[in-house]
Amino acid sequence: MSFTLGPLQLFAQEGTPEAACNSKSPSVACRMVWNVSHNTDFTRFFHNWLDRPLTTLFWIIMILVIALVLRSMAHRMITRITLRMAESTMSAKVREHSRTVFDGSPALLNQRRAQRAQTMGSVLRSIASIVIMGLAFFSVLGQIGLNLTPVLASATVIGMAVGFGAQNIVKDFLAGLFMLLEDQYGVGDVIDVGSAKGTVEAVTLRVTRMRDVNGVVWYVPNGEIKKVGNESQNWGRTVLDIPVDIGEDVEKVKEIMKRTADELSVAATWDEIILEEPSVWGVQALAGDAVIVRIVLKTAPGRQADVARELRERVKKAFDEAGIAVASPAAGP
Repeated sequence: MSFTLGPLQLFAQEGTPEAACNSKSPSVACRMVWNVSHNTDFTRFFHNWLDRPLTTLFWIIMILVIALVLRSMAHRMITRITLRMAESTMSAKVREHSRTVFDGSPALLNQRRAQRAQTMGSVLRSIASIVIMGLAFFSVLGQIGLNLTPVLASATVIGMAVGFGAQNIVKDFLAGLFMLLEDQYGVGDVIDVGSAKGTVEAVTLRVTRMRDVNGVVWYVPNGEIKKVGNESQNWGRTVLDIPVDIGEDVEKVKEIMKRTADELSVAATWDEIILEEPSVWGVQALAGDAVIVRIVLKTAPGRQADVARELRERVKKAFDEAGIAVASPAAGP
């Protein structure tokens, strides 16, 4: 087997890696082959046919390994940060409202915190993976020798087309991300988004799943939520309007309602749900033959309906004992 001498070999001293590799600065691989074999013909064969492919393959492997290591480190760091953020957020909420737990369930707090951290961590890990592996992909293309200018131009055009066609999905994802960052609502909250009202069962970056009082499950895209009312955040308020006959003594009615509400606020199981002393606001409206008297109670979030039902029963019994006539529903507001 014979090889044609290159211009460098005419001037390089025979028996050196420079002459064998036909290069002023031989690659590490070619120099290693020469140092191991000390065979000029074999070294020239390696340089001509194997040096560049193996060197390219080596750098591709190194790029992929570095990218995988960086991605793994980024994923671990993101997971740790999101968990700490969720724990600190929930700790602040618990300290601020020591007597108030979302729907009275510590397990629901943990579920809400875990889902929020999981969703935020998932999207951040996906972004990190796309960025790191995308850079690795373009670095591999550069090692192969591909001209990246037309590739980047094509990718830009395709990205713009996909972004324009999937703008609703992008809108949903951005809205979901900001909703999670701002902690507007979470699993277990009772929310009203206008088109639907119910208890949140799951929150993702694209949709919010909620179940109404009739058991119907609603899937609402996050991008379609223009405003949201949360009945389960921090505290709630029970507003009860009770119609009584227009001939009844209003002061007596207010006294009975106040006494009944006070008894409820100190009763077992209810004392932790009712957060403040009940307040009778007085006559709210006059409707036909009825006087509408309003009473309000500050409650734990999500427990307004439970307090209202219990208070109605107790007020009805107290009115019956005092001989006060409740107006017909048709006369109410």
